[in-house]
Amino acid sequence: MPKVGIIQMTSGPDPQANLAYIKNQVASLAEQGAELIVTPENSLVFGSRDDYHQMAEPLNQGIIQEQLSRIAQSERVFLVVGSLPIRRAEGVTTTSLVYDPQGHMLVHYDKLHMFDVDVADSHQHYRESETFIPGSQIVSLDTRVGHLGLSICYDLRFPHLYSELVQQGANILLVPAAFTAVTGAAHWESLLRARAIENQSWIVAANQTGVHPCGRETWGHSMVISPWGEVVASLSNCPDNLVVDLDLDRVDAIRAAMPTLKHIRFKTQLNV
Repeated sequence: MPKVGIIQMTSGPDPQANLAYIKNQVASLAEQGAELIVTPENSLVFGSRDDYHQMAEPLNQGIIQEQLSRIAQSERVFLVVGSLPIRRAEGVTTTSLVYDPQGHMLVHYDKLHMFDVDVADSHQHYRESETFIPGSQIVSLDTRVGHLGLSICYDLRFPHLYSELVQQGANILLVPAAFTAVTGAAHWESLLRARAIENQSWIVAANQTGVHPCGRETWGHSMVISPWGEVVASLSNCPDNLVVDLDLDRVDAIRAAMPTLKHIRFKTQLNV
């Protein structure tokens, strides 16, 4: 059974400080046997619009991505970076990066759904579309540790994305996030369990936690959920890590016993 590791952290605007924390946590998780390690959304840069745009790098170029590649290679793990600001021809995306144990970037995923909402917290108004441009592709990747379906944070509220990832073959759905403390307390676990049950897949959710230098507060409670909807392991609201064995045979067994994915009588058109 593959072992998956989650890094829960309180990132700030300084990518080098965040990288130092990630490097230490990856080493610890690799020592515990983790083969696949997931960091939260905004794990390298967590700050203002200016911070994201100043630190953004072109895809597969730049010192931050070089260091991430070396970390994956050094510890011989699949490393999923929850998101990094990536400079495009006409803006900046918030992008998940997947590195293999040789340090090669295998795929990237640009966040599809922008968090443009009002929340009853000190920040109040979130307008992610003023900082980032949305992606246009649904991305999954088959690896020796499982078939990974990629998503980021607010994507969690859009179940059709996960249905499409499963249609592509995913049996492990990744949810790196920076869920706010308010929305996390209300919906984080419920939404994660729903996506696991609906798609009969493992959910690996790595969240930011605590009060960040920019004043935002995130929920923490990173967790792994089984394809039956059980919370197999979870963290509290402090920086920490965890390692969990994923029994991928459970996915096959549950899908065979209750073949809901074969019983769907309609198809949705994804407007991306």
